[in-house]
Amino acid sequence: MPPLQQPCPCGSGATYDACCGRLHRGAALAETPEELMRSRYAAYAVGDSDYVFRTWHPRTRPDDLSPDPGRTWTGLTIVAAADDWVEFVASYEVGGAAGEQHERSRFEQRAGRWVYVDGEFE
Repeated sequence: MPPLQQPCPCGSGATYDACCGRLHRGAALAETPEELMRSRYAAYAVGDSDYVFRTWHPRTRPDDLSPDPGRTWTGLTIVAAADDWVEFVASYEVGGAAGEQHERSRFEQRAGRWVYVDGEFE
């Protein structure tokens, strides 16, 4: 986990503690799909696979959520967001080579909580 007063990996400009850290530790719930998506990106960036697991719809969640130990997440850009979806580009590095994941993610509310359902990749 990053130090609580460091900038949040999601790129919001807030500290990790005031932004995604509070969601990761369960002190708050994401209020919108975009907030959930940002917090899931930050969880990947800081290695919090338990949070990724908890926020993935059980119907679509894979059995193995082990992170790629060679992948470092380096940035997030929100392209667009609406009622129950978010389109984003997540940047990363693997072995010194830069890459991007462009996804349009779908979310649902389940028992009053937003959860990730699935995504279409470009």
